[in-house]
Amino acid sequence: WETLEYLKSLGFKVNPNNRRLDDIKQVEDYYQTWVEKREKLHYEADGIVVKVNQLELQQRLGDIGREPRWAIAYKFPAVQGTTRLIDIGISVGRTGTLNPYAILEPVSVGGVTIRQAALHNEDDIRRKDIRIGDTVIIQRAGEVIPAVVGPVTSQRTGKEKEFKLLEKVFDKEKNRPACPVCGSEVSRPEGEVMYYCSNAACPAQAQQRIEHFASRGAMDIRGIGENLSATLYEKGLIKDIADIYYLKDHKEQLLELEKMGGKSVSNMLDAIEKSKDRPLGRVILALGIRHIGEETAELLAREFHSLDALAEASREELMSIETIGPKIADSIIAFFRQETNRDIIKRLRESGVKLEEKPVKAEALPLAGMEFVLTGTLEAFSRKEAEERIKALGGATGSSVTRKTTYLVVGTDPGSKLDRARSLGTEILNEAELRNLLNRKA
Repeated sequence: WETLEYLKSLGFKVNPNNRRLDDIKQVEDYYQTWVEKREKLHYEADGIVVKVNQLELQQRLGDIGREPRWAIAYKFPAVQGTTRLIDIGISVGRTGTLNPYAILEPVSVGGVTIRQAALHNEDDIRRKDIRIGDTVIIQRAGEVIPAVVGPVTSQRTGKEKEFKLLEKVFDKEKNRPACPVCGSEVSRPEGEVMYYCSNAACPAQAQQRIEHFASRGAMDIRGIGENLSATLYEKGLIKDIADIYYLKDHKEQLLELEKMGGKSVSNMLDAIEKSKDRPLGRVILALGIRHIGEETAELLAREFHSLDALAEASREELMSIETIGPKIADSIIAFFRQETNRDIIKRLRESGVKLEEKPVKAEALPLAGMEFVLTGTLEAFSRKEAEERIKALGGATGSSVTRKTTYLVVGTDPGSKLDRARSLGTEILNEAELRNLLNRKA
C-alpha cells in the first residue's frame, strides 16, 4: 500500500479504487459495493483482487507455480441472458478435436452482443440436456468467453431436437461421419470425450498449429500471430510448421502481403532465425502433441535431452516418469508414428532448429556436493517442491541428518532432526534462508 502511495506522489497513475482494509468483513463489504456499481466503470471488470499487504508476509507465503499464495481473485457473479439456440455447429481444433459450438439468436449479455457460445463436447451437451431449438441461458464466463449454462425447459414446445455429433458430420457421399473441413474419417479414442479428425494435414489443424508453434510460450516468433498465420497459410506460403523456416526464400511474396512492409518482413525473418535456439522444452511444447503442456514438455526435455531420444522412447520408458500416465504416453507415441510429423521434424532439423540439448553435468551445478535434509512444515512451498528445486540445482536430499549433511532446513514444528543437527554442528537454515539460497544460486 505504501508503495502505491509513493508512486502516486511521484505522479504515476494509480487506480483510485484501491483500498487498504483491516479484516475479511471489510473485504466482503467492499466486494459487494463493486458487485452493485461495476457497471459504472469505464472498463470491464470481472472481480477484485485481494492481496496481503506486507511484503515480508508475501515472501513467506511464496508462490505455487506462477500463482502467488498472497493474492486471490474474488470474481463477480457472471452476467447472464436468455436466447434461442438456432443450431449447433462444429469447428476443428489444433489437435483435431471436433468442437461443438452454439449458434444463437443474437442477445446482449453484459453490453456485448453474443451470437455464438462454447458447448465443450457431446457428453456435456447430453448431460445438460441442451437441444437444438431450446431457449438457453447464456453467460460470459470470466466476463470474456460466452458459454451455454443450460436450457430453460419450461419454454420447450416439443419441436426441439437432440444433438448427435456423428449425425451432424455424416457425409452422405462417403457414407460415413467425416471431418467438416477436410472430409477425413473421425474417431473417438477409448476413454476420451472428444471426437478427432484423423488427418494430421487437415487445413483447420494446420493453421492453428502454425499459430501455436509461433506463440509466445512456444517458439516465440514475434510477428506471426493469428491473422498473419492465417494469411500465410491461405496464400500457400506455409503448409506446416517447418515451412516457417523457409519463408526467407519467399521474401518478394511476403512484401506483397497487406501490412507487410520491408521493416516488418525483416523483423519477422530475424525473429524466425532467433527461434532456432529455443530450449528443447519449448520445441516439444511447440510441436503441439496432444495432452502435452508446458510443465510436461519441460519434464520430457530434462529426461530425454533430444527429440530423437523422445521419439524412440517406449511406452514403458515414458510411463516410468513421474506424472506421465498412459494417455500422455500413448499420445507421444502416436505423434511420432505419423510419417507427416517425422517429415516435419526432419525439415526442422535441416533448417537449423536445435532439437537437442546437452545434459548438464551434476558437478557443474551450483549446489553440487551439498546434501539437504528438511524437517517441519514449509509455508511457501511443499517439501516435494523444495526437494525438486534443490535437485534441479545439483544438490542432494536426505531423510536423516548425518555428518555428510550440509544443511538442515527447518520449517514449523521441527522434529528430533533439529537436535541431531545441533549436536553435529550442521548448518541450519530457516525457510526464508533456503529460498534466498535457491534464488541466488539459480
